[in-house]
Amino acid sequence: MQFDEAVKICFSKYADFDGRADRSEFWWFWLFSVLCIGAAEFALGSTVSGVVSLGLMLPSLSCGARRLHDIDFSGWWQLLLLTGIGWFVLMILFVLPTVVVSKYDTR
Repeated sequence: MQFDEAVKICFSKYADFDGRADRSEFWWFWLFSVLCIGAAEFALGSTVSGVVSLGLMLPSLSCGARRLHDIDFSGWWQLLLLTGIGWFVLMILFVLPTVVVSKYDTR
């Protein structure tokens, strides 16, 4: 999957928490989010960067939930982000390879 295709898919499924997202889709959208937030911070200031972050929050959460479904975990695991150490656990989960048979498979 290419960068532009991943961004289009994530924005077209911005509130779709069902289905699956492969590693490339998740990580390309993650890169897009970091670049957008960084560019907004650098060029326009922290207020605009905060608005961009809020605008990308729902698509990022839905893409993360679909990525977790792809490795056969529930999207609710993203609640670990509310803890201090949970970010590291989720990064490990996000780099795991796709599970071939999943209860979340809706393709």
